[in-house]
Amino acid sequence: MTLTVAQMTLAILPELLLVVLSGVLIVISIIKREKCNQVLGCITAGGMILAILSAFLFAMPKAEPALIWGGMLRLDSATFVFRMIFLFGAALTAIFSCTEDTIRCRPEFYMMLVFSTLGMSLMATASDLIMLFLAVETASIPLYVMAGIKVKEEKSVEAGLKYFLFGGMSSAIMVYGFSLIYGFSGTTHLYDIAQGIIAQQVPLAGVVVAIVLVLAGFAFKISAAPFHFWAPDVYEGAPTSVTGFLSTVSKAAGFAALIRILMILFHANGGVVWQALIAALAVASMFTGNLVAIPQKNIKRLLAYSSIAQAGYILVGLASHSNLGFSGAIYYLMAYLVTNLALFAIVGWISRKTGSDSLAAFAGLNKRSPGLALAMLIGLLSLGGIPPFGGFFAKLLVFGAAIESGWAWLAIVGVINSVIGLYYYLRVLKVMYVDEPAENTPLTVQEPLWLIGLILCLVLVVVLGVILTPWFGISNWAAVGF
Repeated sequence: MTLTVAQMTLAILPELLLVVLSGVLIVISIIKREKCNQVLGCITAGGMILAILSAFLFAMPKAEPALIWGGMLRLDSATFVFRMIFLFGAALTAIFSCTEDTIRCRPEFYMMLVFSTLGMSLMATASDLIMLFLAVETASIPLYVMAGIKVKEEKSVEAGLKYFLFGGMSSAIMVYGFSLIYGFSGTTHLYDIAQGIIAQQVPLAGVVVAIVLVLAGFAFKISAAPFHFWAPDVYEGAPTSVTGFLSTVSKAAGFAALIRILMILFHANGGVVWQALIAALAVASMFTGNLVAIPQKNIKRLLAYSSIAQAGYILVGLASHSNLGFSGAIYYLMAYLVTNLALFAIVGWISRKTGSDSLAAFAGLNKRSPGLALAMLIGLLSLGGIPPFGGFFAKLLVFGAAIESGWAWLAIVGVINSVIGLYYYLRVLKVMYVDEPAENTPLTVQEPLWLIGLILCLVLVVVLGVILTPWFGISNWAAVGF
């Protein structure tokens, strides 16, 4: 499908608006006026919403996928859905960041957020290895800065440094895998690589080596075991709103690129091998995340290990290698996005009020703030896969896909891990509803914009768990695009 220059420009209008938004934030940083800095979160969130509207008005994919800008980008349903996930998640992150004193008035933080979102959007759109690698780095480098932006706090600086070092190493591994793929196929264009590998009659062993290297790079991005070691320290040390962004939007970007890579590159050769590798990653991630989360006494570290386990559940859908599995994985990412953003928003707010990230800070939360305790309950039960919340249908879809594809044992492992995970989620609820608080001072939310963002997330968690059809239709539409 051939598009004119004007049509191709409109196709990337959301990304162009993000570039304009970053320019606006740069101008504000030069002005350095306190009144401007106080509304940075609103400006950023507004720019993200404008980009979402522009995508609906001018960048909707056609029935037939289109390769644009010299074949470097692909406009299809998967691109569109993941764009919406990234922009929506970034808008909520900007809103939740408005209450964090260390970053709320810093234009450079919001610029990094915009640049990272831009890179993630290009990750989902890329149809060439070179563009994909550039997009990964555009998304990752700002995240290193955001994780360590609280330069006066040792844990934040440590988080940023660790994330940078391990992230650089994973990128090197991934790009080496890309170089092998180019050598095997003679092309960097994703949709020509499979044919090139077949034409060159590349031995299966060579393809397996490339698969392992690429999987290792992306496993780091999605914090899947055994490449998860950075996540607990980074999640604990980074600003809480950044932690929420890392655990949801960044993870979704990694999965978007991983699904496209695996669907296209290795469909014709080594498919069974990569299914087995992903199944192994899924099992390792589920057990590592859930078992190590049990003894945690810091709520951010607990949710970090929970995030590793959640990556394992999503990988179950990918391992099934079916349309239902990919649809389930995308549905899971949508439910997980709003659930974890809500949880980390509450964790950050409680941490600022109590001065602690420990689990003990949530003791008796129901007596001090029944509304926030109820919100935590909804989020934790959704992560545990309890109806009527979004996590229930998400787990049902990925486990059902595994059974449908003959991977029943993997679904059983997933169910066992869901029960293990439910144990430590209920432990947090026990602390909130049964334990006595250290003090009885009521906790009242006085930030209306923050509260609106939280309520929106919770409503979507419930809607995704009650009304399956339209949301599953969207995720299935995206899966077909791959």
